[in-house]
Amino acid sequence: MTLILNRPIPARSSALLEQQGIHPLLARLYAARGVQDRSQIDYSLKALLPPDALTGTAEAAQMLADAIEADARLLIVADYDCDGATACALGIRALRAMGASVSYLVPNRFEYGYGLTPEIVDLAAHAEPDIIITVDNGIASVEGVARANELGMSVLVTDHHLPGDELPLADVIVNPNQPGCPFPSKSIAGCGVMFYVMLALRAELRRRGAFAGREEPNLGNLLDLVALGTVADVVKLDHNNRVLVTQGMQRIRGGKLTPGLRALFAAAGREPERATSFDLGFAIGPRLNAAGRLSDMSLGIECLITDDFARALSLAQQLDAMNRERREIEQGMQEEAEAQLAGIDIGESKSLALFHPDWHQGVIGIVASRVKERAHRPTIAFARGNEGEIKGSGRSIPGLHLRDALDLVSKREPGLLIRFGGHAMAAGLTVHEHDFERFRDAFEQAVADMVEPSALTRTIETDGALEASLMNLHAATLMEAETWGQGFPPPVFADRFEVRNQRLLKDKHLKLSLAKDGNVFDAIWFNRAEPLPERVTAAYRLDINEYQGVRRVQLMVEHAEPA
Repeated sequence: MTLILNRPIPARSSALLEQQGIHPLLARLYAARGVQDRSQIDYSLKALLPPDALTGTAEAAQMLADAIEADARLLIVADYDCDGATACALGIRALRAMGASVSYLVPNRFEYGYGLTPEIVDLAAHAEPDIIITVDNGIASVEGVARANELGMSVLVTDHHLPGDELPLADVIVNPNQPGCPFPSKSIAGCGVMFYVMLALRAELRRRGAFAGREEPNLGNLLDLVALGTVADVVKLDHNNRVLVTQGMQRIRGGKLTPGLRALFAAAGREPERATSFDLGFAIGPRLNAAGRLSDMSLGIECLITDDFARALSLAQQLDAMNRERREIEQGMQEEAEAQLAGIDIGESKSLALFHPDWHQGVIGIVASRVKERAHRPTIAFARGNEGEIKGSGRSIPGLHLRDALDLVSKREPGLLIRFGGHAMAAGLTVHEHDFERFRDAFEQAVADMVEPSALTRTIETDGALEASLMNLHAATLMEAETWGQGFPPPVFADRFEVRNQRLLKDKHLKLSLAKDGNVFDAIWFNRAEPLPERVTAAYRLDINEYQGVRRVQLMVEHAEPA
């Protein structure tokens, strides 16, 4: 069952935004998302929170500036997803531009697991670094940091994940979610944290006169990477994140993007000049992530740090091929997951935990996400890991903090979870294979105790009805130019329509003609084969369809029910 709910629209906020010069449609949409004043949609760089508000940036800047002056060797240890890859590439580009000697290491996730483990530190030691810099990981790496200290290496942790009960004894930690950090943007992605560290470093080097006689590096040129990593990591787009993404998108649309990102757009068949957040999240991000899922992320990082477009294009094409392979693997796993679901009464269960011995470790997160979308239950999918262990990747629903649920399981069942980590909507964990059923039952109980029953009913929040006069190219273009995403959702409307015509495209997509107030609109419902009744209430997005150079409005249906 799916409920269509309309977001309340505070009339005073909407009217005030209109008075401040905002288009009436955008004023209504912003007001429904908590915007009360035009300053909250000021996405200029001056609207960014200052770096010194983020605990540890000043110390990190001093540490790195000293290292540059001493010609010390720096090594970035990256995470294997899109956020980690963009944070690493940003760090490599910025540090080299500021005179640092820096290289990177991105371990194979299947051999070394997640975070700065002692094994990864031993691997890093071969490069004889003076300082290890973690990006998008490290806050839970207590043992790994201890091993680095043993070997005489300093550690700078930059991360955004939630810390455990014990912090690693790193020289410096920069993480807005560490205890005592007053930085308001707790949802900043790993690439955003690294960008802030680089801003602080540039300011420190400026104070030391390091740029006397030479041009300072323009860190704004790296905001395309920040935008990509932020959108792909599906973090909440609070105001600060919207500034970062908007600034990055403006550079992408203006043609000022790194060669690797331009190559990825080409491999995906997308035009940077017309880029949207959707392109970053669903076309570019998955191609980068494919490397980390099936192999290791060094291929993606190399694509993002090279200045040779021909090489970047070759790497992007390899990533595109990996992404196609990932989709084929995912399809098979999805079918197996569907078979398991057929034997489960989803109505009674509060959660889902699925395991198949042949599943691919790198793709279980996508399977968990797909199953979660279909069943509207917190879902964890498991694949075999090290000898006797299985690794799980989980996705949650609004109303359940997934990492907190796993923390509750670990407290109730000591020793059940070998390790776990993550945040509200996504998390990872490892258990012994023989403990799978025990975990499934403990997870079900934890979710049942934590989630409100109403949260288990799928809801589609909409912005209400859209006047037919606004269902046009101008309105669609206005909305397309704005920054939407997690926590600041793209506009979805709900209206009653008469179904004038319907047919199947490629045996799986429903192509529609929908009539409202005497106007007929083209519409499409992807991955829907069943026909609709004559009259429906539909939740839809206003989209722009381009064919042979002609742009026209099309409705993207997300849900429909008999009117």
